[in-house]
Amino acid sequence: MADKVIRLDRRLKYQGTILKIYEDTVIANGHEAHWDFIHHDGAAAVLPVMEDGRILMVRQYRNALNRETLEIPAGKLDFPEEPKIECAYRELEEETGYRTEHLEYLLSVNTTVAFCDEAIDIFVAKNLIPSHQHLDDDEYIEVEKWELPDLLQMIYEGKIADGKTVAAISTYAVKHQAGLV
Repeated sequence: MADKVIRLDRRLKYQGTILKIYEDTVIANGHEAHWDFIHHDGAAAVLPVMEDGRILMVRQYRNALNRETLEIPAGKLDFPEEPKIECAYRELEEETGYRTEHLEYLLSVNTTVAFCDEAIDIFVAKNLIPSHQHLDDDEYIEVEKWELPDLLQMIYEGKIADGKTVAAISTYAVKHQAGLV
C-alpha cells in the first residue's frame, strides 16, 4: 500500500506553541493531492490508582470543545527527546498533587491518525504519595476520585470521550479483571 502514496513535498504552514501544521503534496493512486499534516512532539498520560482502587481524574476546561472534560492527567513533552516516562512523573504531580516512585507502562495511543502524528504513552501509577499541584498560570484543574465501574459507565454513555482516557480506562479495566495490573 505504501507504494500507492508518494509524498512529493511537505511545507510548514503554521508553527504554534504545541503544533506544527504542514501541507503535504502527494501522489495518491496516480493523482496529485494536498493533505494537511499536524506534527506534535508527543505526550504522556497517567492513570493514578489510589490504595482503595479509586482512580484520580482531572476536570479541566478544553478550549477546542468549549467545555470541561473529565480526563486522566496528561501533558506534552517539554522537548522532543524527553523520555515519556519522565513527562508522566511530572504531569502526575503537577496536575493531581500526588507523586509516585514507580510507573508501570500500560499502552501507547496515536490520537488522530488521519492527520496528526501525536503519540501518547500511558502509565499506571500506584502507591501514590500526597504532594501538591504545580499548575501553569493559565491552568485550573479539579482533582476527583472515581470508582472504575462508574468511569466505564460514563464511557458507555458518551460522557467521557477523550481518546487517551477511554483507552487507558478500558485497557486498565480489562487488565485489572484479568489480574494483570
